[in-house]
Amino acid sequence: MYDFLIIGSGLAGLSFAEIALQNNCSIYVIDDCQQNASYVAGGLYNPIILKRFSKAWQAEKQLPFALQFYRSLEQKLNRSFFHDLPILRRFFSVEEQNNWFVAADKSELSDYLSVNLISDNFNGLSAPFDFGKVNCTGFLEVASLMDSFRAYLKEQKVFSHEVFVHTELQIEKDFLIYKNLKAKHIIFAEGFGMLQNPFFSDLPLVSSKGELLLIKAPELELDQIVNAGIFILPLGDGLFKIGATYNWEDQTSLPTKSGREELLSQLDEIINCCYEVVDHYAGIRPTVNDRRPLVGTHHLYKNIHLLNGLGTRGVLVGPSMANELFQQIVNNEPVQAEANINRIYRKRGVKI
Repeated sequence: MYDFLIIGSGLAGLSFAEIALQNNCSIYVIDDCQQNASYVAGGLYNPIILKRFSKAWQAEKQLPFALQFYRSLEQKLNRSFFHDLPILRRFFSVEEQNNWFVAADKSELSDYLSVNLISDNFNGLSAPFDFGKVNCTGFLEVASLMDSFRAYLKEQKVFSHEVFVHTELQIEKDFLIYKNLKAKHIIFAEGFGMLQNPFFSDLPLVSSKGELLLIKAPELELDQIVNAGIFILPLGDGLFKIGATYNWEDQTSLPTKSGREELLSQLDEIINCCYEVVDHYAGIRPTVNDRRPLVGTHHLYKNIHLLNGLGTRGVLVGPSMANELFQQIVNNEPVQAEANINRIYRKRGVKI
């Protein structure tokens, strides 16, 4: 009898699995590794919404929790995945500079937005209006972390690479049975695959397809992340990750010519050096129209739970949301109302 059967090992499933293990609970993870949004993600963490110069939802709580969580995972797996690296917001006008200073003067943003503009001339990068520096930022090597964590689970013999068949799940009062496995609770962390889950497919998950490029630009001398509508993430050895697009119509995870052209068009407006495209990625982000995760317990089955809808900020949001779900299940501490799936049920008149 396992404490938790976890379906999915992207950022959501990985986060819950590790939280459970940290609390001495037994787990078993099943994943067919078909939902690749986490795998191809840019991996940036950033407490600021740079389009509006505003603080991301609960960043002041989520950021320190995420930092501690990933540092602990690095020690556990004896690998380095988590990198502190400033984000430089490239300004497009003097007006944007002025808006930056107004935002930086706000108490909730002053710790994150530097009032000292960066006027460094990075070889290969055009920035006529300078940069604003965002503190407390960086990136996570998501794919490497997921590969290492899955390898760890396989060593512990608690991971199965297979398709989960929802109709084979037997629900009892105090436990569940799936094939030859028994568990007290099941956590669905399937990403966009939730739309095929009979227990939660009625929830308002929407797809946001994102595409990224890997380029090689030896002449681009950049050692910090740049945000300029798209992001430029230095990986070393002249390699840079470029992203990302947002497509709300295409629900395939295949790279497209239009996505590539969109990224290259924006990139050509920012850099003025030669480069070559090395690779092209695409994935489907699980998002929600109200921009809040879908976390909580099924309104009929109290041992069936959901962790989904992390959207574009999964690196930042995932660990704290996983912890909230764990605390609800184990210690009866409710998931906060803004993220709780009960908000959806109540709007529909379902009695909770």
